[in-house]
Amino acid sequence: MTILSSAHDCLQAGEACTNDPSCSSKFRTLRQCIAGNGANKLGPGAKSQCRNTLTTLLSSQLYGCKCKRGMKKEKHCLSVYWSIHHTLMEGQCAPRPPWRVLMVGGNRGYRTSGGSENEVTQVNRCLDAAKACNVDALCQRLRTEYVSSCIRRGPRADPCNRSKCHKALRKFFDRVPPEYTHELLFCPCVDTACAERRRQTIVPTCSYEAKEKPNCLAPLDACRGNYVCRSRYAEFQVNCQPSGLLSGTGCQKENYAACLLAYTGIIGSTITPNYIDNSTANIAPWCTCNASGNRQEECERFLHLFVDNLCLQNAIQAFGNGTYLSAATSPSTSPTTQMRKQERNTDKVAATHQENILEQLEPTKVGQGLGAVGATMGPTHRIALVAQWLECCTAGHFY
Repeated sequence: MTILSSAHDCLQAGEACTNDPSCSSKFRTLRQCIAGNGANKLGPGAKSQCRNTLTTLLSSQLYGCKCKRGMKKEKHCLSVYWSIHHTLMEGQCAPRPPWRVLMVGGNRGYRTSGGSENEVTQVNRCLDAAKACNVDALCQRLRTEYVSSCIRRGPRADPCNRSKCHKALRKFFDRVPPEYTHELLFCPCVDTACAERRRQTIVPTCSYEAKEKPNCLAPLDACRGNYVCRSRYAEFQVNCQPSGLLSGTGCQKENYAACLLAYTGIIGSTITPNYIDNSTANIAPWCTCNASGNRQEECERFLHLFVDNLCLQNAIQAFGNGTYLSAATSPSTSPTTQMRKQERNTDKVAATHQENILEQLEPTKVGQGLGAVGATMGPTHRIALVAQWLECCTAGHFY
C-alpha cells in the first residue's frame, strides 16, 4: 500500500484506498470490527484479525488524513476519518479533531484593543452586530434562512422542524465569517434587553429548548453516533479544555479564538448550547444530569464543559472587551472561588497526559511551518496503539 507522509483529504485517501485491492479489503474488515459487535461476527481469532488489520492501515494513506469543516461531502469524509482514528485514552477514546489546522486569528473586522467599560455601555454591540449582518449579503441571506427554518411550524403538533433548523444554523456558522457570527453570539451586554437579543440569536425555542430537559447522556450519545457532531464536539473539547490556576487564559491551548470557533461549531447539533437566561452570560446545553445512574460522572464531566468552563467564560469575556485575539491574554480578575471550583472539576494530570499522547500519535511532525517531514510512528508504537484501540473496541468506549 502507498504510504503518504503529509496530511491530506480523507475523501482522497478513501478513494485511493478503494482503488487499492489490499487496502480496500482491510478497510472493509476494519469497519466490520468497529460496527457494534462486528468483531464477534468475524468468528474465532477476530481480535487478532482486527489487530493486524489496524496495524496495516496505520501505515496507509488513511492514517493522518483530515477533513475541512463544512466541506462538501463532509459526512463521508468524517466517516473515513473516524473509521481509523478510534484510540483509547484513560479508559475512553481520546477526542481528536479531524479538521485541517487553520490559522485562527487575523484582525479583519475585529476590535483588537480593549475598550473601556463606559465605551461598552454606550453602544449596544448586539444591535450593531445585527445591523452589520444585514448589510453583508451572505450573512443576511443565511441568517434569514435559518430564522425562517427555525420559526416555521413542523408537521403535526411540533412547534418547528428542529432538524431543518439545526441544518440551517450549521450552514450559517460554517459559511459566514466569524467577524459577523461572533459579534452576534458573543456581544457583551449590560442590560437584559441586550442579553435577551443575544440569547435569541439561535432561535432557542426551536434549536435549543424543549418541554422537558432530558438527561444529558441522551443528546451526548446521539452526538457520538453522528460523524459531524462527534467531530465538532471533539474540537470543542480540545480547544476549550480548561487548565489550572496558573494559566494566563484558563485554556490549555491558550487560544481564545480557537475556543470560540469550536463553540460555534456545535451549534445546530444535538448538544447545542445557549445562554440560560438574560441576566447572566452563563451557558449550558438543554439537559440535566438527574437520574444518570452509573454514568453520573460521565454526565457531569460533559455538563461541566459548559457550565463551569473557565476557558470558555474567559474567551467570551475577552471577546467582549476586544482582547480575545491575544495569544496569552491574562484574565481580568485574580483567582476566585469560581476558578478554584473549575480547578476541582478539571483533572489536570489526565489532561496533561492526553496532550502528550495526542502529540505522540501525530503521524507527521511539522517544523518551522515548512510542512510535513514524514511519518514517525515506529512498529512498537503502532502495536501499542492497536492494543489500546482493541481494548476500547471491546469496552464499547468508541467516542
